[in-house]
Amino acid sequence: MSNQHLNQPSHEDWMRKALSLATKAMLEDEVPIGAVVVYKGKIVGQGYNQCNSLNDSTAHAEMLAITAASNTIGDWRLTDCTMYVTKEPCSMCAGAIVNSRIEFLYFGCYDEDFGACGSKFEICGNVSLNTPAVVRGNLLAGESLVLIKEYFFRKRKKKKESSTE
Repeated sequence: MSNQHLNQPSHEDWMRKALSLATKAMLEDEVPIGAVVVYKGKIVGQGYNQCNSLNDSTAHAEMLAITAASNTIGDWRLTDCTMYVTKEPCSMCAGAIVNSRIEFLYFGCYDEDFGACGSKFEICGNVSLNTPAVVRGNLLAGESLVLIKEYFFRKRKKKKESSTE
């Protein structure tokens, strides 16, 4: 029986929540990545990149969502939780996902430069580690990629305009 029959949100619905957080990040001049952690059909943690605003290199969407979920649940172990993130997690975030015992990971676009779930490294999905049971990329990848490309296009354009003044 599919989730639709139970009126439960689909994987795409949860990813759209993460995409809305990524859009919020872009509006705050942060790299547009959003993440949600779902437990028993409810969002228990969410985050979006805030490295610039918090002046913290660890303030990635996944890290903030994991912290929020742990606080909500009252346990650092996020067993039976699913994370949805708009871009393939980096090695820091993948390590936190493994350490927090998140069971399922769905992400949007792959990150050929820094991705740690199959692109550059394989932390999540590595059979020699106790990693999430399901790791799936390319979930609404196009929407994720559009946000990222738009953000960096704007950044380059702004930089070019300021250098010609």
